[in-house]
Amino acid sequence: MIRPREQILPVTSVRRATPSTRYVRVALDAPFRFRAGQAALIGLAGSDTRVPYSIATAPEEARKRGELEFLIKVEPSGRWGHHFDRLARGQTLGVRGPFGSFVLPERVGRRPLLFVAGGTGISPIRAMIMHAGRRPHGGMKLVYSARTPADFAYASELRALARRSDLVLKLHVTREAPGRWPGERGRIAPAHLAPFLQDRSTLCFVCGPAAMVADVPRMLTDIGIPGRSIKLEKWGS
Repeated sequence: MIRPREQILPVTSVRRATPSTRYVRVALDAPFRFRAGQAALIGLAGSDTRVPYSIATAPEEARKRGELEFLIKVEPSGRWGHHFDRLARGQTLGVRGPFGSFVLPERVGRRPLLFVAGGTGISPIRAMIMHAGRRPHGGMKLVYSARTPADFAYASELRALARRSDLVLKLHVTREAPGRWPGERGRIAPAHLAPFLQDRSTLCFVCGPAAMVADVPRMLTDIGIPGRSIKLEKWGS
């Protein structure tokens, strides 16, 4: 197997996504071919440390903009947050990839798509949704959970997409939420998923914390979705 070469890429922007995450964009100096949902190993140039982060950009966006975007944790208590807590525009990152088999198939026909994301697990899901929106499918549903309303990355973008397209969006807050919160409260349960799975041919994608990746597939199979139609990403956090 040919090992993907590493590119040293400049950081073009670092923007606040949530209290503990940042949207980080790097400029490409050469074509970077990948599939929606894949990841890359990234780390500060000059450091030997490389950690896997899903690419939040759809392939079409990367080609058009000449950039890749990552949703990066900066919370020191996070798994890799201490590596990126001082990241700023103008610095350089080593980016090696792509890697991973958690991808949106090139052809889904008219099968419905259900995406279940938790926390930063929205990164590859966002790339898949943007990619799927450009080709035929049987409708998209996104069930997305976070600790508080402030912890939803890409919330404004996803709400806007739901208003102007066939994306159905359900947001779940698992901890604190104001009384006026219009979304769901508590962890994702079978009752939240079942209404989206009337068609047993639905193709399901799950990415998030370890507990979610363990529990949601069992819920899906209990509802009647065959295991071969459930795709998992285990790097989400």
